[in-house]
Amino acid sequence: MKIHRQAMELLDTASSSKNAGIVNSKRMGLTFTKLFSRLFAKKEMRILMVGLDAAGKTTILYKLKLGEIVTTIPTIGFNVETVEYKNISFTVWDVGGQDKIRPLWRHYFQNTQGLIFVVDSNDRDRVVEARDELHRMLNEDELRDAVLLVFANKQDLPNAMNAAEITDKLGLHSLRQRHWYIQSTCATSGEGLYEGLDWLSNNIANKA
Repeated sequence: MKIHRQAMELLDTASSSKNAGIVNSKRMGLTFTKLFSRLFAKKEMRILMVGLDAAGKTTILYKLKLGEIVTTIPTIGFNVETVEYKNISFTVWDVGGQDKIRPLWRHYFQNTQGLIFVVDSNDRDRVVEARDELHRMLNEDELRDAVLLVFANKQDLPNAMNAAEITDKLGLHSLRQRHWYIQSTCATSGEGLYEGLDWLSNNIANKA
């Protein structure tokens, strides 16, 4: 009887160890599932892209979306597209930049995580106007937490202002409470666009 009792105790111990192993395996499985979903699940980010008319916003949007240059006309209203990049799904709202449309920009501010402000680097006559519109937007309460990416576009043109000059003209160094970055770009070739998206995705993720 004593031998039988010891055998039963050994079986119970083995069974408990097996069950504990199953529980631990399940826990590890759940941990790995969470880890993989965190690493590989598609992140979604809402981006608003604005700027004066003819800055190149729509060309940038469709270069990112389609990888090609499209013939554009002045945007009356908005274009919205989903851009997939590095496991991130950017919903990009491209809002028309003509002066009569700009008061409507505020209707797109809600839930914006990142603001792309596109500047025509060759348009020296209107850079002050661009600065005023940018700072007016950044004072809006709904954009207080949005990170700012400036695309200094049309860098392929011979008389284009460089990024440092545009930084100065737009008064970016005065934005001490805001995460901002300026990226030189050429919408037609795509140069600089994805570097900008990299910065945008990293900084939005860090604020999340």
